[in-house]
Amino acid sequence: MLSAVLLLLFGAALQAAGAQQKVEALSDAEVEKLRDVNREPGERVMVFVKFLDDRTDRIRDLTAKPRRPGREEDIHDAMEQFVSIADDLEDNLDEYGTRHWDVRKAVPKLSRALDRWATVIRSPADDVRYDVSRRLALEAIHDLREDTDKLLEDQKTWFAAHPPGKDAQGNYVPE
Repeated sequence: MLSAVLLLLFGAALQAAGAQQKVEALSDAEVEKLRDVNREPGERVMVFVKFLDDRTDRIRDLTAKPRRPGREEDIHDAMEQFVSIADDLEDNLDEYGTRHWDVRKAVPKLSRALDRWATVIRSPADDVRYDVSRRLALEAIHDLREDTDKLLEDQKTWFAAHPPGKDAQGNYVPE
């Protein structure tokens, strides 16, 4: 009985830690940027790409500079933030696919960024302090690649069968 209670408490603590980590992945300014583009799926994807670029730039900067105390922990933190943001982006992509929101212009840009991110994530030397975070980041990139490939194909098929309307100037109008 006591072990069941301890297991339950441990699970709740892990869940709380995970939720806290997600909150800390984005700054207040970044959260505000996401709110600003909430109704513009293509732009929202590109904002996520920028945030992930920022995290990989941070990792690249940390590994390019001379070694200093705490560097490995900073790399770990940047990789953890990368994973959290990538997971949020993946959730958004799932929603856009389900609702058939047009992100056809943004998805190829995201797809090209995936290779760049994977290269940076792999670049630091092996270290036990961030090896698990690196593996999770690479898995997140792999998952995003699968999702973007599927989403792009689904969107091509959907919009071929359901072309968006155009206004008098020939601009696409949302449904």
